[in-house]
Amino acid sequence: MSIDGPTPEPSASDRREAVREKAQQVRVQQSRARLVRRAALVAGAVFAGAAVTVVVAWAVAATASRPQLEPRNASADGFAISSITGVVGGETNAEVAATPSATAQADAKTPTPSPTVSESVAASAAPPVEIRVYVDYLSPGAREWQLANLQQLTSWVNQGAATLTYHPVSMLAAKSNGTKYSLRAAGAAACMATYSPDDFFNFNNELLSRQPAVDSDGYSDDELANLAIASGADDPKEVRTCIETGAFSSWVKEATERAVAEIPDTDGLALTSIPMVVVNGQAYVGALGDPAEFSQFVMTSASDAFYKSQETATPTPTPTSSPSPKASKAPKDKP
Repeated sequence: MSIDGPTPEPSASDRREAVREKAQQVRVQQSRARLVRRAALVAGAVFAGAAVTVVVAWAVAATASRPQLEPRNASADGFAISSITGVVGGETNAEVAATPSATAQADAKTPTPSPTVSESVAASAAPPVEIRVYVDYLSPGAREWQLANLQQLTSWVNQGAATLTYHPVSMLAAKSNGTKYSLRAAGAAACMATYSPDDFFNFNNELLSRQPAVDSDGYSDDELANLAIASGADDPKEVRTCIETGAFSSWVKEATERAVAEIPDTDGLALTSIPMVVVNGQAYVGALGDPAEFSQFVMTSASDAFYKSQETATPTPTPTSSPSPKASKAPKDKP
C-alpha cells in the first residue's frame, strides 16, 4: 500500500533551467519570424524591380515603335487652300471686309476704280501671288486681318489670282491660364486639314471669328471638336479623336520652332510676331484691318515680277559711233 504525499517543489536550479529553455525557444521563434519577413521583403523588392523594368522596357519599345505623327496635306508646315466655298459666317465677315477703312476713304480722290488683283495678274501674265499666313488662333491681330480680308481672299483664290496657305503656330500658349489653348487650337486645325481638308478653311475661319479672349481658358478639346464638326468635318469620329488626344501637339511645337528659326523661301525672314503675312517672300507690315492697303501691297508684289521680266527682255540699246566724214579733196586747176 502506497502512501500519497505532497509533490516535491522543484529546486531553484531546476526553475532557472526551465526559464532558460523557454527563453531559448522564444528566441528561436523570433529569429525564424525575422528570417521569414526578410525573405518576403527581398522577394517583394525583386518582384517590384522586375515589374518596373518590364513596364519601362515596354514603354520605351512602344515609344520607339510609334512614329512621330505629322499631318497629311502639309507642305512646308502649311496647308494650302485650293478653293473657298460655303464659309461659315461668311456674310458677316464679308460685310466687315467690304467696309473700307477711314484711310482708304480719305485716299479715294477719283471715281475711277483701281484694278483688282485678278486684273493685275491677268494683265501682267504673272503667276498667282503667293500669300502665306502664320497664324496663332489666340492672336487678336490674326482675327482682325482674317475678318478684314476674307472677302477679297475668297475672290483671289477662286479666280486663281493668288495661292493662300495657312501655317498654324503656337506663340501664345502661355496666355490661356495654363490650358495651352493656342497649341491645342493649332493642333485641332492640323487634325481638320488631315481628315477633312476641304473644310479646313471653314474651320480656320471659325477659330478666328469666334476667337476667345487672351488670358482666358479658351475652348476645351471637346468644344474644339464640336466646332470642327459644325464646320463640316467629313469624318467626325476621326476628327474628334485626333483633337481630343492632341495628336499633332508635338508637330505644332516643332513647326513653330522651325518658323521662329527661319521662314523658307524668303530673304532671311523669321517668325517674330503674329500674325505674319508673307506675300511673294516679303512680309506685310501695313494695317491689319485695312483691306485696301493689303490689296495694294499684293498688287504691287504681283506687278514687280512683271516689271523685272520686262526689263530683262528689253535690253538697253548700245550706242554706235558715227563714221567720221572723209576729207574732201581740193579741185585741181585746169590747165
